[in-house]
Amino acid sequence: MYSKILVPIDLHESGKAKLMLDAARQLADDGASIVLVHIVEDVPTYVAAELPRGIMESSRDEAIARLEQLARDEGVTAEIDVRIGQPASAILAAAGEHGSEVIVIASHRPGFQDYLIGSTAARVVRHARCSVLVIR
Repeated sequence: MYSKILVPIDLHESGKAKLMLDAARQLADDGASIVLVHIVEDVPTYVAAELPRGIMESSRDEAIARLEQLARDEGVTAEIDVRIGQPASAILAAAGEHGSEVIVIASHRPGFQDYLIGSTAARVVRHARCSVLVIR
């Protein structure tokens, strides 16, 4: 069905990762490329000044290692992409840069903040230029 699939993984809430990877495998054509992406949330500069030097790079390196392990554990051959930024915007940018035909993203039960500003999944669905499969 699809030859380029983007799977954003929130490593802080990775309970749905297996479901998302299963869905990506089912959507994948033979020889499809799957990209696992994680977004390390950017922090305001006034906060960043108080953080230990190199903490963002360390977080990025840890995320790469965890995504590689997840792919191995699930038997998925995937490209790994870890970015620093605002989650919805960074996911949409990754989808565009990788030429993704579909994004497989997890959703969660909305909390109070989601009612005010919307969830990451909702923003991705609203602004994506490709198909989006939301896993609940």
